[in-house]
Amino acid sequence: MRHLLSTRDLSRDQAVAILDVAEDMADVATREVKKLPALRGKTVVNLFFEDSTRTRISFEAAAKRLSADVINFSAKGSSVSKGESLKDTAQTLAAMGADAVVVRHPSSGAPSVLAQSGWIDAGIVNAGDGTHEHPTQALLDAFTIRRRLHRSAARGRDLSGTTVTIVGDILHSRVARSNVWLLTTLGATVRLVAPPTLLPVGISRWPVQIGYDLDEAVSAGSDVVMMLRIQAERMHAAFFPNAREYSRRWGLDDARLARLGASTIVMHPGPMNRGLEISSGAADSTQSTVREQVSNGVSVRMAVLYLLLSGEREELS
Repeated sequence: MRHLLSTRDLSRDQAVAILDVAEDMADVATREVKKLPALRGKTVVNLFFEDSTRTRISFEAAAKRLSADVINFSAKGSSVSKGESLKDTAQTLAAMGADAVVVRHPSSGAPSVLAQSGWIDAGIVNAGDGTHEHPTQALLDAFTIRRRLHRSAARGRDLSGTTVTIVGDILHSRVARSNVWLLTTLGATVRLVAPPTLLPVGISRWPVQIGYDLDEAVSAGSDVVMMLRIQAERMHAAFFPNAREYSRRWGLDDARLARLGASTIVMHPGPMNRGLEISSGAADSTQSTVREQVSNGVSVRMAVLYLLLSGEREELS
């Protein structure tokens, strides 16, 4: 494949290969000169139809560390906001000679349309599409889990024997979807905990265990607890009584943090609503990987861009 659109498309060996290349990219960050010439002469376009400073900067840093040229294209204030279609935008980018396009779009499936359209001959990376998927976030989460649990022996490993509990707004979370497919492919057991109103239709067909009580999940034990952001901007109905009630029943507060196993790691894809889905104590604890996830994101995105553009695309196919 010359695109990364979904974690569902990845086999176990492909996913492990990406994580292993990301280990090499992480080593670059420890050097005095944090740059490789691997993608010199290549052009990477960040095409963002939704705001996301964190993800855009992460992809930009990844591309620049590989010596690629980067063009940041924001739909706000551009010809797109004046009515230009996705097709017209793609053809404009093709005329600019884009080798890879990193796409974030509010509509589920938009990156796939771009990849399959023939409008542009470039590798497409899905940086989040609607409530569908966010594959590089799942990859950086898996990379972070593998590093925390296996440290120096991480290379070549999958996540067999690991239990991951994902908590919160599953319904609106592309991060949750991508993580479910990737983590299960890597051999992990995935549990979802959420209010019934925040679970999607058809979830019984997902390869997961489902629960509604966070206290029960904490008592059952887990290697990883991943808290999800409440996406109020995507909610057009009352999915729970109020923020205080949600925090009381499904938030990772200091009391629940204290009941977690000493080796359990706490994750959050960010940005965090402190005091709602996670307390400051949990977010800033030694068990938290929130900052590591941000730095690991650059290494993983370097790996994805490298494999798509360096002539080794077969590694992802």
